[in-house]
Amino acid sequence: MSVSVHPTAIVSAEAELGENVSVGPYCIVDGKVRIGAGTVLNAFVRIRNFVEIGEGCHLEERVALGGEPQDFGFKGEETWVRIGSGVVFRENVTVHRATGEGNCTVVGDRAYLMEGSHVGHNARVGNDVVLANKVGLAGYVTVGDRAVLGGMAGVHQFVHIGRFCMIGGLSKIVKDVPPFTMADGRPARLFGLNKVGLRRNGFDAAARGHLLSLYKELYQSGLPFRKACALLAEKAAGDPFVEELAAFVAASKRGLTSWTSLGRHSGAGERNLDD
Repeated sequence: MSVSVHPTAIVSAEAELGENVSVGPYCIVDGKVRIGAGTVLNAFVRIRNFVEIGEGCHLEERVALGGEPQDFGFKGEETWVRIGSGVVFRENVTVHRATGEGNCTVVGDRAYLMEGSHVGHNARVGNDVVLANKVGLAGYVTVGDRAVLGGMAGVHQFVHIGRFCMIGGLSKIVKDVPPFTMADGRPARLFGLNKVGLRRNGFDAAARGHLLSLYKELYQSGLPFRKACALLAEKAAGDPFVEELAAFVAASKRGLTSWTSLGRHSGAGERNLDD
């Protein structure tokens, strides 16, 4: 099969369209665009300059990719949006270009972005991530692989969300959410491991128990939190879970989200990186 472009669509002759790409009614595709094989654009999709889309993606009505960043620091420099393969964008999804010459906003393979969700400038969304309806990611947000964000959750700029996290709907995320955890609330707090997500992704009971013990060391050791983090980093060698958690803590700029359930009755769980 060849490329299919509806008669009402406007596609620049400079755009690079892979084999079997389908462009539906009233779509507009600018020139500095690359679209991988088998990707489908339904009606009214808008792809601006400096966008690269992988293979086998599906874009529903009124998706808009490549808009200029909502950032006063942007001065018109060349920046990109890069979308992986097998990604689904439902209706009204928006993804903005990055700020800073040569930088890009990234959405990884097989991500599923539901209706009205937004990925801000310089954000990086990992593989197999799910953003439910109306989720908003501010600039420079990072979301790790296989994280799931519930509807209307809002994520503050520069926040990092780790792998396999589950974020409750309507949550306000203002601090980093460490990997493998569940967070919910305004502002969000941690309420335990993402047990269902971990089980579904092959983490056995021993692995889940080990992860819980690591978080207890951080949040219930009785030590100042930074000291507990330092002790965790000292024993990181050879244990991939410890290494990942230690690296996440070390890279945190906004501090870690507090954990309520480990010490709900005593207050011991109300710890964060600023302590």
